[in-house]
Amino acid sequence: MYLDGHKDIVSSFRGFAADTTLVLFFLGLEFGRTIQNITFDGFLLFVTMLMVAVLPFYLPTNNDRGSFGKWLMGRSLIGLLAIGAGAALKPAYGTILPESLRFLPLTMLILAAMCSCFIQFYGLIRLRLAK
Repeated sequence: MYLDGHKDIVSSFRGFAADTTLVLFFLGLEFGRTIQNITFDGFLLFVTMLMVAVLPFYLPTNNDRGSFGKWLMGRSLIGLLAIGAGAALKPAYGTILPESLRFLPLTMLILAAMCSCFIQFYGLIRLRLAK
């Protein structure tokens, strides 16, 4: 809480990192879309998805997150649902959905990652009052 009574928007979510969750979701959609083709970039997508699922737990925050197991279970569920949705949507591109929508998950991933970086950098460099 700031001195003027306004809440900090970035840390107002109770143990829930909305920005990195969106990045994880769109990364899972893109990984699910490319899961049939086992390539090196698919491997890199998988490693990146694991890092985005685990590492935000260790970002500094004012809130208590609870146990690491619960955190990882929730993030894994979001990742698996996104992978399933990406794999289910792959055959629909070009038949039911327009072919140009095939690039939408990666575009949204880039935008969500940029916003997440801005939010995390703001959280790291903002000035805090000395206690």
